[in-house]
Amino acid sequence: MPDGQVLELAGLTKRFGSISAVDDLSARIEPGQVTGFLGPNGAGKTTSLRMLLGLVRPTSGTATIGGKHFSELTSPLQTVGAALEASSFHPGRSAANHLKVYARAAGLQTSRVDEVLGLVGLADVAGRRVGGFSLGMRQRLGLATALLGDPGVVVLDEPSNGLDPEGIRWMRSLLRHLAEEGRTVLISSHLLAEVQQTVDALLIISRGRLVFQGGIEDLADPDEYATVVDSPDRAGLSRVLDERGIEYQLLRNGFTIRHHDPVEIGGLAAGAGIALSNLQSKGASLEDIFLELVSGVRVHESAGAAAPSEPAPDAETPPSTTNLDAFPAPTGAPAPAVSHDALSSDAPGPDEARPSTALVAVMTPPRTVRTAPEAPEAGPRQSYAVASTGVIDIVSPAGHDDRAADRPADQPLDQEVPR
Repeated sequence: MPDGQVLELAGLTKRFGSISAVDDLSARIEPGQVTGFLGPNGAGKTTSLRMLLGLVRPTSGTATIGGKHFSELTSPLQTVGAALEASSFHPGRSAANHLKVYARAAGLQTSRVDEVLGLVGLADVAGRRVGGFSLGMRQRLGLATALLGDPGVVVLDEPSNGLDPEGIRWMRSLLRHLAEEGRTVLISSHLLAEVQQTVDALLIISRGRLVFQGGIEDLADPDEYATVVDSPDRAGLSRVLDERGIEYQLLRNGFTIRHHDPVEIGGLAAGAGIALSNLQSKGASLEDIFLELVSGVRVHESAGAAAPSEPAPDAETPPSTTNLDAFPAPTGAPAPAVSHDALSSDAPGPDEARPSTALVAVMTPPRTVRTAPEAPEAGPRQSYAVASTGVIDIVSPAGHDDRAADRPADQPLDQEVPR
């Protein structure tokens, strides 16, 4: 049975020009469990996995597998099995031949091909060309490629993408089985609900930085959980809670009680002889906590540092002001002055001055004098007609002899013009 390896990311950083895809990422992935790698689009998940697999060189920091860089592994395919995308297949090659190419390149027995095809459920389509596979079938073939060398480390990017509900359940059970064998399983995913049912530990990043690392049970604060209890005898249950001074909120699904665990509430109900129809602990969903973490609303202590705050304005720099004395006085007759009494008077008078702009100097931008284009000489305008063949004919206006345009100046009007 292959041994799982510890995956270590230490100060991992990758910059593409001025863009920082991964910024000082440090994490540790242990064997024997399924670790979920979460983050929104563009968070740096795929870039981090590529640096781990030696496909991208980091700007700084290290990514090791069992204490070694990927380039230092003696048998890479038998140590790490990875599937980062479901499109790296030749469309004209069959599924079996695709795996045989990888097996021969890694020095593996071709008999392993039939084993992994049966493991991922593609034994019946081993001879079909990959170009006719659906996305879910391509995902299974990518997983078969990753498991071809029977590795101790399995790295999968969005493994459930394109799978139907039955396929997702199968993938979940397979990943759990691989982890129970002692392998290191690292998967990235956007399907938060699916991750919650599959993984043992979480690694969440946002904008290339770590925002959480730990178990699912460590994701939410214990005070965020509440006990939900219900009984056919709601009046009797509420009386018991009131006698003990326990605060509750009665909702449609029962009583919601905070700061008291289900064991305590169940014991009180049993002591009072009240049958319960529901008793559970309910807390914040993984999706809500995930969104709060990646948006910076929530900061977890496992991130190692507080979320960056907005830079405060410099106290020594005075606010920008406008000096009205710097504007030149407006030219022309000065506007009439308006007294304070006139502005504050409530009773209008017949000779009361209207508010003006005399209180603020207003600069009038210089006008640019534009000369109007010379008008064309007056005369009859010609029109145009387009025939169905695309030929454009000039149509002279009524009362205008179109032959005059072709007549020399010294030729009489009654003489024909040769055409």
